[in-house]
Amino acid sequence: MAGNDKRRGAMRKPGSKKGMVVGSGGQRRRGLRGKGPTPKAEERVSHPAKRRADAKAQAEQQRARRKAQQESAPELVAGRNPVVECIRAGVPASGLYVAQGIDVDDRVTEAVGEARARGISVLEVPRVELDRLTGGAVHQGLALQVPQYEYRHPDDVLQEARDSGLPPLIVALDGVTDPRNLGAVVRSAAAFGAHGVILPQRRSAGLTAVAWRTSAGTAAKLPIARAANLTRTLRDLKSAGLMVVGLDADADITSDELELATEPLVVVVGSEGRGLSRLVRETCDQTVSIPMMGGVESLNASVAAGIVLSEVARRRRLT
Repeated sequence: MAGNDKRRGAMRKPGSKKGMVVGSGGQRRRGLRGKGPTPKAEERVSHPAKRRADAKAQAEQQRARRKAQQESAPELVAGRNPVVECIRAGVPASGLYVAQGIDVDDRVTEAVGEARARGISVLEVPRVELDRLTGGAVHQGLALQVPQYEYRHPDDVLQEARDSGLPPLIVALDGVTDPRNLGAVVRSAAAFGAHGVILPQRRSAGLTAVAWRTSAGTAAKLPIARAANLTRTLRDLKSAGLMVVGLDADADITSDELELATEPLVVVVGSEGRGLSRLVRETCDQTVSIPMMGGVESLNASVAAGIVLSEVARRRRLT
């Protein structure tokens, strides 16, 4: 019989299906190994789901790179008055762009002269190029290149307020996403004696060129901090002895009744649409509204902040 014959020519060839052979399941059963569970569609080579996942990951990487480039890129403050105010305030600028053929007035002369005196490069460029650099903003022939703003820590703002020798006055913004409103609030805060401004890291405008322009350079005179968690930061300020007052339409009192104005104070300004968030409102010691004539529902966030800060400054002057 071929299977038992010892002769060379009578031996069964490997792979023959007659009888039991190694790997058939009849012998060495443990040698059979499964391939494991079926991989997910996103992990299979050439599968449409994998191609979609790869494209999504690549798009996210590109967005992250663009965001990093934007965050590291310098800002351009456009407009004659904002440029002059920034130079006067000592904003650490690196370049002044002047459009060719510009109509020279006192502001242009001052900006160019002060820039050269401070060692800031003065670059004359075509107006079309300045339009491109400023993204079509109304630059009036002048633009100032400033670095990304370096935010402070909320503890630094509190320390500077205490070092002033006056009752601390800090402004906190809860979800203000319009950079023009941010710039206007910063300007009002500086005008009425606030010691600093605190912004949340998320869902808030940052100090971009638009905010620089609206603040007219006052952002260089006032420390601005970012808080990882605004509610927790407000609680820390309360623990440090400050009272927290929030601007709210359905408030406890009006600004005419704000007796806490002379105390160490944090004024919280809500977002343009929904106002104060629930947790921030619950953290406030008191909420305050602005008395208005009938028919007007609310005011712009920066206007409301300016009115309340003006009332706080007035009451502090009288003490």
